[in-house]
Amino acid sequence: MDVVVYGAGSLGSLVGGLLAREHDVTLVGRDPHVATVRESGLRVDGAVSGDVRPDATTDGTGLTADLAVVTVKAFDTASAARDLATGDYGAVLSLQNGLGNEAALAEHVDCPVLAGTATYGAVLREPGRVECTGVGELTVGPHEGGDSAAAGRVARAFRRADLRVTVADDMPRRLREKLAVNAGINAVTALARVENGELLDGPASDLARTAARETARVARAEGISLPNRVALAAVEEVATATADNDSSMYQDVRDGHRTEVDAINGSVVDCADEHGIDVPVNRTLTALLRAWERGRDLR
Repeated sequence: MDVVVYGAGSLGSLVGGLLAREHDVTLVGRDPHVATVRESGLRVDGAVSGDVRPDATTDGTGLTADLAVVTVKAFDTASAARDLATGDYGAVLSLQNGLGNEAALAEHVDCPVLAGTATYGAVLREPGRVECTGVGELTVGPHEGGDSAAAGRVARAFRRADLRVTVADDMPRRLREKLAVNAGINAVTALARVENGELLDGPASDLARTAARETARVARAEGISLPNRVALAAVEEVATATADNDSSMYQDVRDGHRTEVDAINGSVVDCADEHGIDVPVNRTLTALLRAWERGRDLR
């Protein structure tokens, strides 16, 4: 399968690197990472290791592939969608955080748009080198739910590259469960500057759990079945599996980059406002991170 990975950051480089063991892969990203990959290849180490030689480019326009995997930050989705619209793809798969990415992509591309979740841990250590900090699982399926032949083809291709993947017909629920995990873990660890494991029984544990419960409540108001116990169990499972990891939002804050708070906790607040639901923890986390970003001219 020919695959374009649009967004060669940590997760994109890991997924692209693993796929490149069996498939023709093109990474779309920024220099100096792209230049290093083009010249010297990509090194994957950690829980999974290997050296691969995918193509790499900083120009994501006019490309053709069986599949485009989108791994950019949520605030870059519109730009990615416009670039992808200039190419030709059999399907597009979003492995992004937050809500609304798949709908934004579907507005521009003329092919099936799949939603996905990923629990693989990844850190881009330096140009040309990505570390797998934990082997997880991918879940793919139509973003609106139901069955899809495209999802089956993607899953089979990923499995040929030894990626763990499940095809799901309930992606709307799974995306909300993922949102509850991200709402509970990302913003709290970013503000507290702690690893994920600190949320299991540390001082911020109740804060993370409340953010997840609020997210589940909003999901139910939108007609998506997500019991509190399921959301809380998901937060605990991810925090346990990634106990020694820094969340992506913590990495952004540590590195002085804009976060995805708008698409994560901010989306919970926006949906809650539509239904007249009070979500004080998500509202506070959102306000604090937006203030941090404005203070550094990141918004």
